[in-house]
Amino acid sequence: MYWNQFSESKLLSIEQKILSVLKSAYKTKFVEIKSELGSEERIWTISLNTESPNTPLVLLHGFAAGIGFWVKNLDTLSQNRPVYAMDLLGFGRSSRPEFSNDSLEAEKQMVDSIETWRQQMKLDKFILLGHSFGGYLATSYAISYPERVKHLILADPWGFGDKAELPPRNPPLWVKIIGIVFYPFTNLNPLASVRALGPFGPWLIQKLRGDITNKFDDIFDDKSIIPNYIYHCNAQNPTGETAFHHMIQGFGWAKNPMIHRVKNLKNEISITMMYGSNTWMHNLAEKVKEIRPDCSVDVQIIENAGHHIYADQYDQFNEVIVNASNTVDGRTSVVRILTAKNGSHNLKEDEVIESENEEEVRIESS
Repeated sequence: MYWNQFSESKLLSIEQKILSVLKSAYKTKFVEIKSELGSEERIWTISLNTESPNTPLVLLHGFAAGIGFWVKNLDTLSQNRPVYAMDLLGFGRSSRPEFSNDSLEAEKQMVDSIETWRQQMKLDKFILLGHSFGGYLATSYAISYPERVKHLILADPWGFGDKAELPPRNPPLWVKIIGIVFYPFTNLNPLASVRALGPFGPWLIQKLRGDITNKFDDIFDDKSIIPNYIYHCNAQNPTGETAFHHMIQGFGWAKNPMIHRVKNLKNEISITMMYGSNTWMHNLAEKVKEIRPDCSVDVQIIENAGHHIYADQYDQFNEVIVNASNTVDGRTSVVRILTAKNGSHNLKEDEVIESENEEEVRIESS
């Protein structure tokens, strides 16, 4: 219990440092939900530009991540519309309930928590974007609640491919190392070894996951911020990680591949599928187009990007998202890419105020 409280406090402190580079005004808060698990839970949420009348954009992060991973995207994406991002239930600062051991039931519990969150946020229809595992959940949500999704954006989504139908993937070196060295000792929870190292966990993440941590070097002088953020996102009771394990077979394949379920999406839900040109995921966008001939499926390849396209080439990523979102609203896209190069990540005099209900408000300096 003490360790969970310490890690949660540490995670909040690190996240505040990450979000301090944002230029846009934002609010963060816990959204209280009554989960399908029968318990009262909290989903940690960041909101930007909520007064805009345009269609909201909702972001779902990937496995073992949190809202801080969107720090290179939030400014640009929220220029002309409300943007919301959450820590998925079981991850980050959100509650850690015990999920079902059944893969489809655990998936449903996560998807239903997103719907309950939507109700609490009083959103009607929105654009839904999911990266990796978030793309898998976003697709499942759109199948279950099609009346809420105006457009579905899948950024290098996990869980689409069927292991029996595809050739073996060639994952990066860090994945192979984890698979060979750590997997037999983790009781099938991929990050158990990292947690077991305690204060040395961030060091291991820095060594093994430079593919993520180095992507933020241009905005953070302190190179320990991202490894510590990843560590403390996953140092607490790993219920979301365990639920994810119940959804996989072998080394990272989905038990219930989305490629066999995407046909259940309503035709009126248009899709944008994005892949990095150097991703180690199977690009199944053309297969999705084949399965859904009467549905709009736009395919975008982000050049010189791997799986983490939102950080690898964030200017290209942001432009694709803004253009797709503006198309939904019938708007002409004029994208001003906010990056560290034009000053959005060099603010010196911003102030963060924390209120009694744990809501933080960014006040832009004049």
